[in-house]
Amino acid sequence: MSISQTQIAQQVVESILAQKLSPGERLGEQELADLFGVSRTMVREALMQLQARGFIEVRPRRGWYVVEPSVEDARDAFSARRIIESGILADAGRPLQQAVVPRLRAHIAEERQAIEGADAATRAFLLADFHVCLAEAMGHRTLSDILRDLTARTTLAASLYQSRHEASQSCAEHAAIVEALEAGDVALARDRMLSHIGHVEDALDPSQPVVRDRLRESLTPLPAAVRAGN
Repeated sequence: MSISQTQIAQQVVESILAQKLSPGERLGEQELADLFGVSRTMVREALMQLQARGFIEVRPRRGWYVVEPSVEDARDAFSARRIIESGILADAGRPLQQAVVPRLRAHIAEERQAIEGADAATRAFLLADFHVCLAEAMGHRTLSDILRDLTARTTLAASLYQSRHEASQSCAEHAAIVEALEAGDVALARDRMLSHIGHVEDALDPSQPVVRDRLRESLTPLPAAVRAGN
């Protein structure tokens, strides 16, 4: 089955949400082309799409890399999430709410199952995807796409700045938000969402970014063609 550049880009974002791709990780064009069974041209188009969305950067003579967000980038993404997610919950009084709660409860049940299991990637993805699921359940398709990107950006920040926020705590906070919605207390649900986002942000340690083996990367010999100036 053929795959489009948009689908490739989306799979990369999902891998970021699952914390399978880390900040600063290299994405080789040929490796991705072989993985997806497509041309390097299509891969390049997907990577350019991801670059426009702020997930990938090009390093001269080295290729494509997952971005390493600055502290300011992280704070900005969390701020945007507060605005969007509090706005979504302000709309929770609609009749659609009755269909929202069962879907969110099912999602939380999956979170708990993943936390009890050993699949760290599934656990990370589900915890991040709760916020996208909420937007989708509330009928905000456009906002859900925006929120997916913002959540992926904060996930990169959590990976880079060694988040101390426990998975079980996130799951419990998600459940508390849904309980407030089920009780019809939209204001409480909004307050709990803002507190939850604040807890995740406060758990970052900007003074201790993950240190990667940059010396090994820096001292890796350049290809002969590059050294020759070709």
